[in-house]
Amino acid sequence: NDSASHARNPVLWADVPDPSVIRVGDTYYMSSTTMHLSPGLPVMKSTDLVNWEIASYAHGNLVENARHNLERGENAYGSGSWASSLRYHNGKFYLTTFSYSSNLTHVYITEDPNEGPWEEVNFSPAFHDMSLVFEDDRIYMAHGANNIRLTELREDLSGPKPDGFDEVIIRDSSRVAGDNVGLPAEGAQIFKVGDTYYTFLITWPRGGMRTALVFRSDNLKGPYEGRVALRDRGIAQGSLVDTPDGDWYAIMHQDAGAVGRILHVIPVTWEDGWPVLGVDGVVPATLEGLPPNPSIPAYVGSDDFDDSALSPIWQWNHNPVDDYWSLSDRPGFLRLTTDRVDEDFLQSRNMLTQRTFGPESAASTRVDVSGMKAGDVAGMTVLQRDYGYVAVKAEDDSKSIVMVGVDSGEVREHERVSLETESVHFKIECDFNDRRDRAYFYFSLDGESWTRIGEPLQMRYTLPHFMGYRFGLFTYATKTSGGHVDFDFYRVADSLTQSD
Repeated sequence: NDSASHARNPVLWADVPDPSVIRVGDTYYMSSTTMHLSPGLPVMKSTDLVNWEIASYAHGNLVENARHNLERGENAYGSGSWASSLRYHNGKFYLTTFSYSSNLTHVYITEDPNEGPWEEVNFSPAFHDMSLVFEDDRIYMAHGANNIRLTELREDLSGPKPDGFDEVIIRDSSRVAGDNVGLPAEGAQIFKVGDTYYTFLITWPRGGMRTALVFRSDNLKGPYEGRVALRDRGIAQGSLVDTPDGDWYAIMHQDAGAVGRILHVIPVTWEDGWPVLGVDGVVPATLEGLPPNPSIPAYVGSDDFDDSALSPIWQWNHNPVDDYWSLSDRPGFLRLTTDRVDEDFLQSRNMLTQRTFGPESAASTRVDVSGMKAGDVAGMTVLQRDYGYVAVKAEDDSKSIVMVGVDSGEVREHERVSLETESVHFKIECDFNDRRDRAYFYFSLDGESWTRIGEPLQMRYTLPHFMGYRFGLFTYATKTSGGHVDFDFYRVADSLTQSD
């Protein structure tokens, strides 16, 4: 068997957490979590479970408030929309999520997830890790942690139905994984297979690893019996889906260091009415019968900024300020203009981002810096709480290339080189092999010969941000607003030129 002709796990080696997957006809659709990014709640599509592209986003700005707008020193890192549920019913797609920064449960509905538009209905309260269930003519949401509750909704999904069903259907669910309960079981996803309802949950026993649980019942409202579905390297939260040929798979995420939570496709067999995940309890490295992984996945990519609209591979870090970015002010370029003075890089607005990916990924750009004002900083970053960037720093009468990195919580400028030209190329390379999680920074004056600058960044996945590292293009002002920079292109590669 030539393993190069088969898919390999992880099938999505990038931050695509909390997958909710369905199949409609011969197409799979998957929603995942992108929290504070805008647009958010991405829906990806695939015909083979391996090659995924972005079909659409359910929402633009999830909510307009100081946190999501990066105002008053506030931010929404690590919050925004969390674990979603994607369902198809009577010709319509339903995508639900919840947010503790809006304190709402959000429901998005469309007939075409490739085009949208998604129409929103929302209600209070925010149902934690909810899963939408249609049964007969009724609509329910399963939600909560440890004690999983089933709440009947109004027909128009505008909130819980008065006097409707609202009871705990799985009590003390975490105990199925043992008495040493740590993180309570959550992430409910309910699937009906034949006449049986299956509920997947994720728990994290103290001293153990993330563990997938499955509960089953012939009645949606219970009683349910449960067992451990998978205990392997923390691969746990996700969905169950069948192929048109009748094969079954689970798609689940795994914490994988700085790149984020990555996805494994897991073969499922059925024994005595239970789904059995993996091979002898292990998620296989090779998936025979599925095509090989793409070297560069389609949910990231290069961009020449020649279109009138942004490609769906991009998301803004927090809500954008639309008057201060443009693809038309200088056609063929992304222009970013500073709208205010910021002291903190993480609070600067209109940072345009896309995912890093493993095992290796690199991104490069060329930026025209002739429109910068004194005090402006503009360039390319790998973004998380412990960020690093290579950028141009403008002074009153000179410009420099700087490499800045966060080390042990401290922001440090590691190197500075004077710049005489009005444009410069930047590149960042990320090494996620064996969880090395190192980023390397480069500049070039011609785009061909590259000079490494500063120090490698030790990337760390931190819970305040709760997101894998993202490449980002940015500018921000430290003295006076109104300066601008023009990014000519963004190019992605899947290999490194050098490492330590």
